[in-house]
Amino acid sequence: MAHQFFFNPYILDNLSLPSRGFDVVQDISEPRLRLYVTSRGVKTFFVRKRINGRDRRVIIGKYPDMDIEDARSAVTTVLEDASKKIQIKRKKILFRDFLQIYLKTQVHRSVGSYDKLVRSINRHLVGLFEKNVSDITSDDIRAIIGAIGGAAIAERMQELLQSVFKYAISTGYIKNNPVVGVARPVQNRRVRPLNKYGLNRLVVAIKDYPDLVMRSAFLMLVYGFATKNQVFSMQWEDLDFNRYMWSDRPLSDMAVVLLQDLPQNSYWVFPGRGRGHLTDPRLAWSRVVTAAGIPNLTMDDVYKFMVRHLVWAGDKEDLRNNMNELLSDLFEVQ
Repeated sequence: MAHQFFFNPYILDNLSLPSRGFDVVQDISEPRLRLYVTSRGVKTFFVRKRINGRDRRVIIGKYPDMDIEDARSAVTTVLEDASKKIQIKRKKILFRDFLQIYLKTQVHRSVGSYDKLVRSINRHLVGLFEKNVSDITSDDIRAIIGAIGGAAIAERMQELLQSVFKYAISTGYIKNNPVVGVARPVQNRRVRPLNKYGLNRLVVAIKDYPDLVMRSAFLMLVYGFATKNQVFSMQWEDLDFNRYMWSDRPLSDMAVVLLQDLPQNSYWVFPGRGRGHLTDPRLAWSRVVTAAGIPNLTMDDVYKFMVRHLVWAGDKEDLRNNMNELLSDLFEVQ
C-alpha cells in the first residue's frame, strides 16, 4: 500500500529517495492521485485505472513542473479520458508519416541520442516506410527484425516497433499490435569486465597517454559520471566552477581539478578536428585499455560501472558528496 499524506510542496521537495527502483506515495486530499519517487529524485504524478480488466497507470505530469493543485484538478479528466473507448480511424496513414508523429510526441531525448535513433530507424526500418500502418502484419515485423545484423540492435528495434504500434492503438489507427507474438532475438549478454582494481589500472593507463585532450576526456568518463557523448560535447559556458556545477549536474572534486587545468582556447572543452568537439576516439581508447590489460572494455562500460556504484540523491550537494566519497573509495589503493 502506498504511504498516504497530504501533498504539499515542502513534503514533496524533501521526500526520502529509495536506494533503488521507486516508491509510491498517495495524496489524502485526492486519494486517486499518486506520485512515483525514483532513486534519482524524479517525481511523477499518476492515477490508476482498471480498463478492460487490466490495471493501467496513467501519467499526469512531473513534479515540480506540474503544480500539486493542477495535478489534483486533472485527476477526474484523466480518468474519464482513459475510460473512453478508442474510435478506430477510417483514414489510413503511412508508417513513415506515423513514425514522424510518434517521434515528435513520444520521444524525449538529447539531441545526440535522438539523432542516433533516427539513423537506426532509417537504416533498419525503411522496408516499412511505404506501408500503411493498418496493413503491417506480424510477418512484416519478423522479416524486418530478421534482416537486422546483430541481436542487440534487432532487439532494440523490436522494442521500438512495439512502442510505436502501441501508440497507434491508443490513437485509433489499429486494433491489434502486430509485434505481439513475434519472438525476441536471442542475445548473448556481454559480461562487463570492469572492477575496482581494473578501474585503477585504467586510470593509470589514461594518465600515461600523451595527448592532453584525449587524456582529460577519458579521465572525465571516470570523474564526471556521464556518458561519453555528454562528456565529449562539454562546453565551457556550461561550467560554473564557483558552484561546482556542469549545467544542472554537480561536479566531483576530481572533475573540477581536471577541468580547471585545461586551456580554454575553444568553444568545446574537448575539441576535435575542425570546429567540432571530440566524437569517437576509438584508436586512442583501444591503446589505453590494452595498456590497462582490459582490451574488451568500452567507454560505456566505464559510465555504467560508475553510476551503478554511485548512491543517487535528489539534493545536488548530497549527490556531489556521494560522488567524492565513491571516487575516494575507488582510488584508495593508489
